[in-house]
Amino acid sequence: MSGADLSHRQHLAGLFRAHYLWLCTYLCRHLHDAASVEDIAAETFAQLLESSSLTAIREPRALLTTVAQRLLYQHWRRADLQRRHLQTIDEDGAASPEHLAQLSQTLKRLDHSLQRLPGKVRSTFLLARVDGLTYPQIAAELGISQRSVSVYMTRSQALCDRHSANQFLQDKRSA
Repeated sequence: MSGADLSHRQHLAGLFRAHYLWLCTYLCRHLHDAASVEDIAAETFAQLLESSSLTAIREPRALLTTVAQRLLYQHWRRADLQRRHLQTIDEDGAASPEHLAQLSQTLKRLDHSLQRLPGKVRSTFLLARVDGLTYPQIAAELGISQRSVSVYMTRSQALCDRHSANQFLQDKRSA
């Protein structure tokens, strides 16, 4: 670990100690699920840990709010997607309670897999698949090149393909 990395981690640790509870309180105004609040607050600091040097931050709460707000929007998009999917199943009338439980577990596993992706890769995937944005729109939204969007989508699609293959194998074993 270089001196810059150590300095970055120490600076972030100080930000965490000074602002974690404040960030959780801020997120509680938007979410009523304590586990989700803590997850988003922790992910906010994890994303900052992945970023470049933070020593020049004049307004740390503004930065934390911006990052947390993006994560909050992703959380809401996932919840909306899950609700829409469940409504579609309910409208078809074909969903048994077992099928709904299995679907919910599958969505949770997929969400867990997506959470392992780096922040921009995950954001790229969600903006494309959930929000339906084009690559140029995603590039502008995230401040990255269209080439990076393409690379990130390939990476996230590979994860989804692995997830589908694993799900198929699990379904075969349980049948």
